[in-house]
Amino acid sequence: MTTSSATSGSSLSSLLSQLTSNTSTGSGSSSSSSSSSSSSSSAAGGTITSLGIGSGLDVNSIVTALVNARQAAPQQQITDRTNQINSTLGGLNSLSSVLSQLQSSLATLTSINTFSSYNATLTPTGGSASIGAATTMSSAQPGTYTVAVSQLATAQQRASGTFASTAAVGAGTLNVTVGSNTMKISVSATNSLSDIASAINGSSSNPGVTATIINGVNGQQLMLSSSKTGVANAFSVSASSDSGSGLQSLATTLNTAGSNEAVDAKLTINGITVDSATNTVSGAMDGVTLNLTSTGTNTLTVSRDNTAAQSAIQGFVTAYNSYVSTASSLSSFDSTSGSAGILLGDTTLTSVQRQISSVLSNAVKGNSIGTLANLGITRQADGTLSVDSTKLNAALSTNTSAVQNLFNGTGGYATKLSTALTAYTSSNGVIGTRVTSLNGQLTQLGTQQTALNNRMATYQKQLQSQYTTLDTMMSQLNNTSSYLTTALAQLTNSNSSKN
Repeated sequence: MTTSSATSGSSLSSLLSQLTSNTSTGSGSSSSSSSSSSSSSSAAGGTITSLGIGSGLDVNSIVTALVNARQAAPQQQITDRTNQINSTLGGLNSLSSVLSQLQSSLATLTSINTFSSYNATLTPTGGSASIGAATTMSSAQPGTYTVAVSQLATAQQRASGTFASTAAVGAGTLNVTVGSNTMKISVSATNSLSDIASAINGSSSNPGVTATIINGVNGQQLMLSSSKTGVANAFSVSASSDSGSGLQSLATTLNTAGSNEAVDAKLTINGITVDSATNTVSGAMDGVTLNLTSTGTNTLTVSRDNTAAQSAIQGFVTAYNSYVSTASSLSSFDSTSGSAGILLGDTTLTSVQRQISSVLSNAVKGNSIGTLANLGITRQADGTLSVDSTKLNAALSTNTSAVQNLFNGTGGYATKLSTALTAYTSSNGVIGTRVTSLNGQLTQLGTQQTALNNRMATYQKQLQSQYTTLDTMMSQLNNTSSYLTTALAQLTNSNSSKN
């Protein structure tokens, strides 16, 4: 009976020992005893204070791996699509930039001033000095003219008599008139010349007269000056009938002609008499303004200036070549490496290329030059344009109007190409619409990313909760196993001592 009990106890003890060993896998044989004790003490109240301590598993690593595994596929889709859209946006922005530069060069070509630019020079003749300078506008015409200036326009100036600095002039009203405009200055019995000058300069109804006090050796004098040159801008001065004798005398003096009266500029252009209120003579010749500084006789030469046209055409070629280089890079493909341009096969890029090629490959109907090649602008093997400056300059010198029409005529290259590009570069054009759409997709992807992050956070909490429950259960099993092992060991020892 005793032997049977001892044998049974020994077998049960061995079984429980194996169970304890299996539930403590990973803890190490040398530390199983201390681990069981630690688990028992930490789980005495049924609470796990450190995730994984009950099971002996690296729970944090397991939870992270499970979360990453579930997140990997949808995260990859969001990342790939985001990168693809950003890449496309970069390509479209690059394309838009070079098209805008190209369109800007076309705007210069269609400007009337580009092909209607002139130089004007004044050359002294017959021992005369230079009479000034000349400027031109697009309405000027080439030619040579003789300009003789006999008189420059001047502004009227008159001075009063002498007064002491603090002396009162006399009460009344001083009237200063230029043309049909009259300024009335009220003068009190105590006002000095300085007071009158300040009142004139500060008047809101001043018709174009400046008052200045001159402090001479004999006292103060009031100087009135017309603000503009020419007879039409001369002034007259009077005093009201009820004014004092002092103010009446001042008005009479200022209204008396002197040595600095207003005169108009007088000149002849090829013998034709011209008068001008100012020394800036505009309107006497179409498109030419004379800025006179002296009297004398000069030869005026007006000649066409092709510099602006040459620069504009070269600017167009440069902008076009930049577009070709960018478009080539965006649509490139390297068969060796398998790398492709950002917009390879993109419908917007191919459409732009087709439109530009269509415009530039056709001749301009009704134009004597007809094509860019006839002007000296030819296409190279890489698709860029090259300019034969000699051929271009010859065309500009002999037939400027035809060159101008080739670009800015109704069917000209610049006119048609600018219209075609506007469909892509305008704010609501093809590129702008696509960019808006792609940015909208990025916003949606951001929303998807937030939702995915929230789902993964919830999933992580669920896993942590499950492993916490597992830890608690394993801790309880370890405590039970330890208790039973100890109890059976005591029972075995007790049976052995009885034998």
